[in-house]
Amino acid sequence: MEWILATTDLTQNEFLVVGALAMLAGVVRGFSGFALSAMVMATAIVILPPVELIPMLWWLEMSASILMLKNGWAEADRPMTYGLVIAALIGWPLGLWLTVSIPVDASKTLALSIIVVLAASQLAKIRLDFLASKAGLYGTGIAAGFVSGVAHVGGMVVAFYVLAADKPAAVMRASLVLYLFLGSATSMIALLAFGVMDFSGASRGLVFAIPTMIGVFLGQQLFTERLAPYYRPFCLILLIGLALLGLIRTQLS
Repeated sequence: MEWILATTDLTQNEFLVVGALAMLAGVVRGFSGFALSAMVMATAIVILPPVELIPMLWWLEMSASILMLKNGWAEADRPMTYGLVIAALIGWPLGLWLTVSIPVDASKTLALSIIVVLAASQLAKIRLDFLASKAGLYGTGIAAGFVSGVAHVGGMVVAFYVLAADKPAAVMRASLVLYLFLGSATSMIALLAFGVMDFSGASRGLVFAIPTMIGVFLGQQLFTERLAPYYRPFCLILLIGLALLGLIRTQLS
């Protein structure tokens, strides 16, 4: 245990809290198909700053995506997903540059604010029809890469494009899963280039990938078609509440 704490550079209490949050976020990802990174960022940000959470979240997203990839590959709109992933490569360096350039408190406020705005917009079912075009596709990809570099929540931006494209629910869910997997695979380049993916980030990611994968498995078992319409609103409301609490705590500290 001491070796794990030293490797992850966390106290025992911090380790237990982050592990529990990773499992909870995995459960949410398992039954809703999204919000893993947003859930961890909105809660664990009181322990670790965004620049340290982002590399850890890379490993969590990759581990969750591997578990969910089978259906994602079979049902996703692959040409659309490829376009989003390629465009995101432009946005990632911009977001990371901003994250490493501003003070820690400012980066926390920015990350939590992005989560609140995106979650509230999706809860309100805001539909941006102008995104359903080639320009909208690549613009969405760049924006997704940018917010991923700031808060690792690019999947929530991609959801706006999929909604505007009027895709069936199964295709939307599968496309998000595939985007998160391919996006994780390509974003490693930017993380390494900016020196964000360091030993601590990789260590934490590998360690907390275990409770995350357990959570994803549990979440998948909890998924039922009868309750499917309620999963997304529940997750978004929970996410908004957690992010707002994080913002309040950040401003008061």
